[in-house]
Amino acid sequence: MEKDDEKQPNKTIVLGNNNFPVAVNEEDNLESNQEKRSMLKDLEGDKFHVLVLFFLYIFQGIPLGLKDAIPLILSNKNVPYKEQATYSISSYPFSMKILWAPLVDSVYVARFGRRKSWLVPVQYLIGIMMLICSQYVTRLLGDSDDPNEALKPDVGTLTAMFFILNFLAATQDVAVDGWALTMLKPKNVGYASTCNSVGQTTGWCLGYILYTSLEGYGVVTLSQFLLFWGIMYLIITTGIAIFKKEKNTTAVAPESDEAVLAEPELGMVDTYKILWKIIRHPLIPVVSVFLLTFGFGFSAAESITRLKLIEQGVPKEKIAMLEIPMIPVKIGFTLFITRFTVGPRPMNVWLGSFPFRLLFCLILTLLVYVTPLMKLEEGGFPTFYYVIVIGVFALHRVALYAMFVAIMAFFARISDPAVGGTFMTFLNTLANLGQMWPSSFSLWFVDIITWKTCSPKSEPIDISVPTILRNYTRSANNTLFENNHCYGTIEVDECKAGEGACTTLTEGFYILSVTCVIIGALWFVWGWRTIRRLQRVEVDKWRVVKKDEDALKDVNEDEKFKYFYCF
Repeated sequence: MEKDDEKQPNKTIVLGNNNFPVAVNEEDNLESNQEKRSMLKDLEGDKFHVLVLFFLYIFQGIPLGLKDAIPLILSNKNVPYKEQATYSISSYPFSMKILWAPLVDSVYVARFGRRKSWLVPVQYLIGIMMLICSQYVTRLLGDSDDPNEALKPDVGTLTAMFFILNFLAATQDVAVDGWALTMLKPKNVGYASTCNSVGQTTGWCLGYILYTSLEGYGVVTLSQFLLFWGIMYLIITTGIAIFKKEKNTTAVAPESDEAVLAEPELGMVDTYKILWKIIRHPLIPVVSVFLLTFGFGFSAAESITRLKLIEQGVPKEKIAMLEIPMIPVKIGFTLFITRFTVGPRPMNVWLGSFPFRLLFCLILTLLVYVTPLMKLEEGGFPTFYYVIVIGVFALHRVALYAMFVAIMAFFARISDPAVGGTFMTFLNTLANLGQMWPSSFSLWFVDIITWKTCSPKSEPIDISVPTILRNYTRSANNTLFENNHCYGTIEVDECKAGEGACTTLTEGFYILSVTCVIIGALWFVWGWRTIRRLQRVEVDKWRVVKKDEDALKDVNEDEKFKYFYCF
């Protein structure tokens, strides 16, 4: 009995939720407190640096959030999806920063600081550009103080504007990522990724959720929002330039009890040489095909659903607010799924999640279809509708995050440690492009297969017929609406001004979404076999830096050819 008593941990009874008694293990509490004290102790001397990195990543996320808010505004103004496809090009710079990252890493003014040489000018440019854009963005969005002036959004100029802003934000990201390695003590470098994730997400929420909500309720305009943050960029950047000193990278050495990773310091030319070696690796062609095509099956539903919900009458500020519940879903599920992606077969999680993500793409399409049926007579939507939307979005994100975590684990496993940063960035670039180009294509193509017409309200088209295609015969007397196809802001406004109503004859979204899912399912037959074979390749076969250059020929032509068989 005494031995058994000795094994029992000390427990304290406390009141939990609803005043029920709960047993709390005092040893667990002690360990938790010790972990907190240990973390704070580790950050001694780095607390201010962590705060600086956090705010730098926040400023990085704001242009990204604003970029994602613009499509909601354009959709609210009936901008055609072809033009939305043009605007989607503004997202590309952040996924292609590997092209100029070596330049940022290797060209600098040593006296001013290796990272500050790029960070300070780039952030000044972002601030100045925001101030300039704040003076013109109202007219670019098609708004005018003169009610008699008919303007349509200038999507081309908006695309160029946010393309440049995102290019500058991507360059700032390269500089901040590099600075984090020397700003923090070697033992605390792991906190840099936390600052990146939390800070960039916070900035994105400010630029997307906060702005869209405030703009939707008439509190602030995009011009005012850009003006405020442009001033903040200039103030914060000036403070960093004057008061934040950068360590001499040559003097930074790891503590004696810490291991050093064997990743060499590469110059600009050396980095591009390594990139070329990676591209020439025998396994990379099939990986490239895989990464550049796997996102096609999801593209239509994931890129158009939110825009279609706005078209169906859901307020854009509500769409933005739906992202808030997704943040804890992302954090919680990512932590949960990570334990299943550790090991030699991380892509098993990816393969298991792919069909569920396709399924939820069909459910997103169905959600768009039933949205008009749930609309209240006064124009709003009931609470249970938003509960359904949150549930569908959350379950869809679970599949998406599972695939993301799994493929990141796969990249980490196969990347050559000697050039890990370059290898990982290259694979991430391909993965991002593999999701961006199908999205742009879907936005462009959905307009081609969608047909609308403007009809007099006195002769409405029967929209109760639950079919994608409707027969419609126009009266010979209705010449006023004959050439109006409700394409774009101006034609929609003209139709409304003539007391007409825009009616969709052929809804291309449903056709394209289902077609993409079918293509995705067929692609999965090949993708399943390809990924299973890639996972069986030994880690050494992925190396690009080898003592024996002939070792790259380990994978023979016959083996490479078989990757493109489905059966």
